[in-house]
Amino acid sequence: MNRTPSPGALDFAQLWNEALPYARFVTEAEKNRRLWADVYRLARLPDWAIAWAEPRRIPIRMLVIAEDWCGDAVNTLPILAKFADVMGAVEVRVLRRDEYPSVMDRYLTAGTRSIPIVIALDADSSEMGAWGPRPSPLQEWVRAHKDTMTKEDRYREVRRWYAKDRGATTLREVLALVP
Repeated sequence: MNRTPSPGALDFAQLWNEALPYARFVTEAEKNRRLWADVYRLARLPDWAIAWAEPRRIPIRMLVIAEDWCGDAVNTLPILAKFADVMGAVEVRVLRRDEYPSVMDRYLTAGTRSIPIVIALDADSSEMGAWGPRPSPLQEWVRAHKDTMTKEDRYREVRRWYAKDRGATTLREVLALVP
C-alpha cells in the first residue's frame, strides 16, 4: 500500500550510505537466514516486471526499513532484491528498524511500527514514495480477520497468500511508486 510519510526532513543520502546492502543484511541475519536465502533463490520475476523496467533504465534506490525476524519482510524483500539484481539499475539497502526509530516513526501504520517499509528514492536521493508493510489486498484481509482468527491461523493464511502470489503484488505496488 502506498504511504504518506509524516512531515520532517530526512537526509536520505546519508541514510542510504548507512544502510546495509541486501546481501549483507541477509548474511548478518540472526533469525530466518536460511528462509531469506531460500525465498530469494526461488523468486521468479514476472515477465511484466522485466518489461516494465527495461525501457526505464533509471536508477532506483529502494531503502527498506526491516528486521530479519519479520515474516512479511522475508516474503517481500527477496523478490525486490531479485528484481534489483536482474535489472541492474535498481538497488536495495536495508535499515534495521530498531536502530532507526526516528525514521521508522515517519512511516507508522495505524500508529504501529509495522515493517517492512520500502522508500523509493531517485538518483538524487529524493523520495518518490513509500510502501508497506504488506501488499494492499493482504493488508485488508489481515485487518478484516484480526479479531476473528487466532494469530497462528492468521499467519498460516498469510504464508499461503504469499506463496500463491509469489511477490507479484509487492512488485506491482512498489513499482507504482516510480514515475
